[in-house]
Amino acid sequence: MPFLDITVIPVPTANKAAYLEHSRRTTPFFKEHGALGVTECWGEDIPDGKVTDFKRAVALQDGETVAVGWITWPDRATRDAAWEKLMQDERMMGVDMPFDGKRMIFAGFEMVLEG
Repeated sequence: MPFLDITVIPVPTANKAAYLEHSRRTTPFFKEHGALGVTECWGEDIPDGKVTDFKRAVALQDGETVAVGWITWPDRATRDAAWEKLMQDERMMGVDMPFDGKRMIFAGFEMVLEG
């Protein structure tokens, strides 16, 4: 089954175009190292929860939007090897992040069911 790297990121709403450009610039690097695809989503309907929600998870501030994205890998081994190489790749180091990376949530997930 595929393996996913999933992110939840607070992005300044005014930086939407820069956020998408950031993804367009980095997607080829991920694919070069075996990623099957990169998906980006822009929050449109993010309700307030009673206990927690996407906004609180990233400490969303005024003027920001929650973005969710994922990288699909064929398996975890490919993903682990790719990240090791990507963290040393100077091209990745030269790409500015148009968001506060300290409030980004990220994790790897094994896909266990797909409908």
